[in-house]
Amino acid sequence: MTTFGNRAFDFLNSLQPNFSIPDKIDCLLPFESDEVKIVNQVFYEKYFNDNNSRIAILGINPGRFGAGITGVNFTDPIKLESNLGIKNTFIKRNELSSDFVYHVINNFGGPEIFYSKFYISSVCPIGFTSNGKNLNYYDDKILKKNISEFIIHCLAKQIEIGLKTTKVICLGEGLNFNFLNELNKEYKFFEEIIPLPHPRFIMQYRRKQINDYLEIYLNTLSNQE
Repeated sequence: MTTFGNRAFDFLNSLQPNFSIPDKIDCLLPFESDEVKIVNQVFYEKYFNDNNSRIAILGINPGRFGAGITGVNFTDPIKLESNLGIKNTFIKRNELSSDFVYHVINNFGGPEIFYSKFYISSVCPIGFTSNGKNLNYYDDKILKKNISEFIIHCLAKQIEIGLKTTKVICLGEGLNFNFLNELNKEYKFFEEIIPLPHPRFIMQYRRKQINDYLEIYLNTLSNQE
């Protein structure tokens, strides 16, 4: 019998862009790397080796310094090794969003407790770059239109992995939430969408209030148990 972790790994390992990509936009496909496959197998066997259902936390799309390298959402190579205990040979560079997310995870009780209750993914599980910089799926109108069916398919497939459908946490209170909310009105994936400020926004523009945002996150996560 497969586990939640088996199904999540298989889903991520199978991701391929089946949509048209505008010129000068590139996809982040970390699972083309053998090391990414290995570290993700370890990650999912370590933290998701069961069939318990979990609440999804959905970011925007993977970035080039976090999941775009490691394949593990909101986890840069440093956190992969120091927080999750998974050694890797990736270049050890931190990602701002990963810094905040693991600040939350550690204060929630650590990775074992956190990942037993939550599954982190993205509204669009494939990331993008343009001119060497991260690109959000909604930043390009053509890309946003072209990937809608792909996102719908991915949300449905991840629910099959074992996600709770009573609620979902959306990271990003603006365009990411608006897009997910519009899809959800039509397809009824989740009964409730709970928006939170995106970690990147917090670390880049509200760093002095980081403890206030940490409390907001912890209160929200604790209320979902």
